[in-house]
Amino acid sequence: MSVIEVKNIKKNFGDIKAVDDISFSVEPGEVFAFLGPNGAGKSSTIKMLTTLLRPTSGTISINGFDPTAQQDEARHSFGIVFQDPSLDDELTAWENMEFHGVLYGIEKKLRRARIDELLEFIGLADRRNDLIKNFSGGMKRRLEIARGLIHHPKILFLDEPTIGLDPQTRNHIWEHLAHLNKEEGMTVFFTTHQMEEADKAAQRIAIIDHGHIISSGSSADLKSQTNTTTLEEAFLALTGTDIREESMSGVDRMRMHRAARFGGRR
Repeated sequence: MSVIEVKNIKKNFGDIKAVDDISFSVEPGEVFAFLGPNGAGKSSTIKMLTTLLRPTSGTISINGFDPTAQQDEARHSFGIVFQDPSLDDELTAWENMEFHGVLYGIEKKLRRARIDELLEFIGLADRRNDLIKNFSGGMKRRLEIARGLIHHPKILFLDEPTIGLDPQTRNHIWEHLAHLNKEEGMTVFFTTHQMEEADKAAQRIAIIDHGHIISSGSSADLKSQTNTTTLEEAFLALTGTDIREESMSGVDRMRMHRAARFGGRR
């Protein structure tokens, strides 16, 4: 049974088709990359998978749960690192982790031990009592990744997880994720614009553009399909070489965000 099952989902914001009838599945323990240019529909898809947006139509299963009807059960199945910052700047590193652990109902002794373990892993144990507002962007990103792992999720969603990280930290994070994937069977679903990151980490890749999945397979499959030698070349062959700022105007983006805020979850 697939741990993520998506069938014919659409997400419209008024007349804007952010995601247009896509289907795919992810198997337990798989490392799956979801790639696309800016405005392709990646983040909208992740928000639907993680209960933050309700699909206009179609069905989703997360670890056997419907995220539109069984939100709590689905949320306990996954951890998530958002593209946009989501830490509370007025809390310390430890308080951010503690608050998240309490929300997931982790028993106090286990929770405290897990926080210590993760803060040590990301190199922030000595900054545990410092306010987040005094952290660099890279430090905040590392803490967000640690926070997403606190409850040993079956699935970890990572939306541009290594933005702002230096190569040393990026390699360290991916080595740990590879260990969790192997030892705990944790499924990893991630987006990135770092093609070498996807090439190295992902077992399977889907490429979305203009709201449609245009190709999927292993990195080798995509290179073979496009007669290219690197994943970046394959990606450009499939999506084009035009510079993408966003797929919609500023007015359209405002309409989309307003719809998501006030009507997306009804």
